[in-house]
Amino acid sequence: MAENEWLSKDFYKILGVSKDASEADINKAYRKLARQYHPDLNQTKEAEEKFKDISEAYDVLSSKDSRQKYDAIRQFGMGGARFAGGSGGGFDASGFSDIFGSMFGGNGGNVRFGTNGGPTNINDIFSMFGGGAGGMGGGAPFGGGYATGDPYAGRQSAPQPEDGEDRNSKINLTFRQAVKGATVSLSADGKKFKTHIPAGVKDGQKIRLGGKGKPGRNGGKAGDLYLTVSVADDPKFTMRGTDILMDLPVTVGEAVGGAKVEATDVDGETVTFKVPAGSSSGTEVRVSGRGVKQGNTPGDLVGRVQIRVPAKPGLGLRHAAKEFDAKAGDEYAAGVAAGR
Repeated sequence: MAENEWLSKDFYKILGVSKDASEADINKAYRKLARQYHPDLNQTKEAEEKFKDISEAYDVLSSKDSRQKYDAIRQFGMGGARFAGGSGGGFDASGFSDIFGSMFGGNGGNVRFGTNGGPTNINDIFSMFGGGAGGMGGGAPFGGGYATGDPYAGRQSAPQPEDGEDRNSKINLTFRQAVKGATVSLSADGKKFKTHIPAGVKDGQKIRLGGKGKPGRNGGKAGDLYLTVSVADDPKFTMRGTDILMDLPVTVGEAVGGAKVEATDVDGETVTFKVPAGSSSGTEVRVSGRGVKQGNTPGDLVGRVQIRVPAKPGLGLRHAAKEFDAKAGDEYAAGVAAGR
């Protein structure tokens, strides 16, 4: 905006602040309005025009020098000095000299107005502020950088903070790493960093690593990194919540009479399952606390009873099996048949 338009623009009203507003108040008001009317956020013609006005007002009022000059010009234009018409006339600068006196160290009385070599129109007066001559066409006396004919040419609005974009990546874990948790090395933008994968992570689960995405701009925060976990299958173990499941092979005698059956857990350590008498295939027995350790209550190692019989039973074994069925009685046979 050219300075000769300042008389018709109330920058304080545009920003919604009082004439004695502090620099902090002006900055706060501008940021609030800029977020509301910035063209990237509000793509309407009205918002675009409003944003231009807001930017103009902020540029003037945020600078101590230009704000002082603006206040002086507004006071002058609202009745501080009076022009007189006619070829021999000038104007009464009695009110105006005080304004300029405060701006030029008390020498405002030495500024003369009239037709004998002094400035006689508003453009000449404005040229005095910037040390220029001959009106406003030659440049912007207050350093605004506005090109003639285009009041918004060269304007740069205050950069708005922009958050960085999120990233997506993948990581492969063994089953044991998924159960126990693991510290893994990753890289982003050529920089390596380590992160901890929590115990009990599942295949396909996504883990958010805050601030590890693309960097923000103009002070905006960095994006996040979303890490998709792929867990390799294990031939012996699976997870169910915080429990670790495994098949527990037992003999017919162990299933019928009950037994203590040893096996190895996910760490390769020996554990003992107590198989109660009368267990069938699918019965679950537990070793407490040997599952996934999450929080204060770790899961269990769960053995699913699997009754095994010889692949090629001999004649005597087959005869004994028939005797077992007979001794088990009709109720046992009926229960087996019902489950088929």
